[in-house]
Amino acid sequence: MNTTASAGYSLREAVHSEEHPWGAVRIVPLRPEEDLELVYGWVREERARFWGMLEHSREEVLEIYQFLDSLETHHAFLALLDEQPVALFQSYEPLHDPVSEAYPARAEDAGMHLLLAPASQPVPHFTPRLVSVLIRYLFADPAIDRIIVEPDARNSKAIRRLRTTCFELGPKIQLAEKEAQLAFLTRERFEKAPVV
Repeated sequence: MNTTASAGYSLREAVHSEEHPWGAVRIVPLRPEEDLELVYGWVREERARFWGMLEHSREEVLEIYQFLDSLETHHAFLALLDEQPVALFQSYEPLHDPVSEAYPARAEDAGMHLLLAPASQPVPHFTPRLVSVLIRYLFADPAIDRIIVEPDARNSKAIRRLRTTCFELGPKIQLAEKEAQLAFLTRERFEKAPVV
């Protein structure tokens, strides 16, 4: 986890927050210009190769997140644990994304991407706990009844994580930049899953 928290994070209004014995989680909108150095540092690490930005310059990363920030259908956030940034989280409407050309997307679907910050001190069960918070945020919208994810099919760590959570693996699909493994999580399935 990154320990270089900016005093500005605590001043940002959260779109979702939860208090847990293991820490306070807040999801705040990403500010492309202010958060560029943090995000650029994360996406350029070899461990983030499946994020697809290893070769990008600062300017290219900034342009991508400025473009994302201009959309009504795609959103980028920082997940904070006790005001420390621990993940880059993106949500999107699959009907308004190229992924809709590869599977029968519905208006009730929400897509998500997650890039964890480098962990300086690993915390047991941190990833499933954080993912559960992010899922609860997405399902807080009553119009959403299914979450989809589409990690790179070569990302065995992400696929293993999906297998050990309540996501159900779907087909592999071809996107412009990768072969992806589709996985789905319905609201009903999530609500029946054990709480982490």
